[in-house]
Amino acid sequence: MLAFLGFLTVALMLLLIITKRLTPTVALIAVPLVTGAAACAFLVTNPEAAPGQVDFWANIKSLGGMITGAGGIGSVAATGVMFLFSILFFGILTDAGAFRPIIRGIIHAMGTNPILITLGTALLAMCVHLDGSGAVTFLICVPPLVPLYDAVGMKRTTLASTVAMAAGTMNILPWGGPTIRAATALGMGEDPVGFFLPVLPAVLAGLGGVLGFAALLGLWEKRRIGKVALSAAGYQEESLTPEEQALLRPKLFWVNIGLIVLAIASLLFSGFAPAVVFMVFYVLATVINYPNVAQSKARVDAHAQSAMMMCSVLFAAGCFCGIMKGSGMIDAMASSLVSVMPASLGRFFPVITGIISMPSSLAFDPDSFYYGVLPILGETAKGFGVDPAAVGRAAILGQMTTGFPISPLSPATFLLVGLAGVDLGEHQKRTIPFAFGLTLVMLAVAVATGGVPL
Repeated sequence: MLAFLGFLTVALMLLLIITKRLTPTVALIAVPLVTGAAACAFLVTNPEAAPGQVDFWANIKSLGGMITGAGGIGSVAATGVMFLFSILFFGILTDAGAFRPIIRGIIHAMGTNPILITLGTALLAMCVHLDGSGAVTFLICVPPLVPLYDAVGMKRTTLASTVAMAAGTMNILPWGGPTIRAATALGMGEDPVGFFLPVLPAVLAGLGGVLGFAALLGLWEKRRIGKVALSAAGYQEESLTPEEQALLRPKLFWVNIGLIVLAIASLLFSGFAPAVVFMVFYVLATVINYPNVAQSKARVDAHAQSAMMMCSVLFAAGCFCGIMKGSGMIDAMASSLVSVMPASLGRFFPVITGIISMPSSLAFDPDSFYYGVLPILGETAKGFGVDPAAVGRAAILGQMTTGFPISPLSPATFLLVGLAGVDLGEHQKRTIPFAFGLTLVMLAVAVATGGVPL
């Protein structure tokens, strides 16, 4: 029953968000609350109770702890702080005009060809994601490119999809979270590079696929827009209102660029948590650009709505994750998936795992999948003479790699859609086919090259 409720929770939530019946914030809170309450009728949480006895009201009371505990809101609190101060930091620099000369330079270099813009976006995201952090990639890549996409008339969903594909494929690198988890779960944690190398050709093919899909998105945009007569006017100061003109700080351009470079370097190399980095650099950006208290307060007020929206969705996601984990629904889903697979398919476990890996990102967080489902799949495959490592390599081709930037279980997904200003449902509808396609391309290459043997 817990497994059924878990699958029902995920299906209802995705349906309500994609069809726009509920906002993501409401769906992420309301659906798991209802199904979590139903799950309380099946949880034996009182060790002193008689065998099989369920204390329903005690279980209901435990929902609060699931939501606020380490597996729920507690797991996203630091990310929420990062969201808040990153929005304020980039918002202040945008108000000061720090990105306008940069975007004008990009337009001059690439013109207004949507194909070149999407290809450049993909290459930028690939380079930035070398550090393996989706949040950092989205924070660095998305805010400077939103004005460019708006000026050319390209959809922001195209920006979000392109960045998501690039970051997701790069997330397979051996220092990425999914690969380390998979190697550890299968007893190869001391050598994640050795675990990863057999699928290197597949990942390279996946990166080529990202560029191909990015070019396709650019071609679609070019056909939709027609001949772009743009609009470097979109970056001329005359197009600004007097109030916006007054906020510009052209004399501080290089100072602000220095702040951005230092912030990025700190994110990548300082060892400080992203929340701490953005808190510090928000203060610096404010003091340098708008030292007047009234101006500083006005800048916070100007960006409060977007900050509130992003943080509310993030904490709602914490509610969802907390109930799903705390109620045992995720564990039950994992066990049920394994139990329904016929033993005759044992030798095909690697390929089957690869096929379901990306879609499973919508239902399982990486810890539950790699530490819960993967070891069972690996041991089952071993009984049929299949190397468990092959199952793990197939899994990393999609599970919270190409799948992480569209998963409601990934806080980075909400950061991406929030920074791009797109609806989660629209982002998922646009990106899921491409993400699944990339997984299938990499799986086919991995099978052909022996990284995932049949």
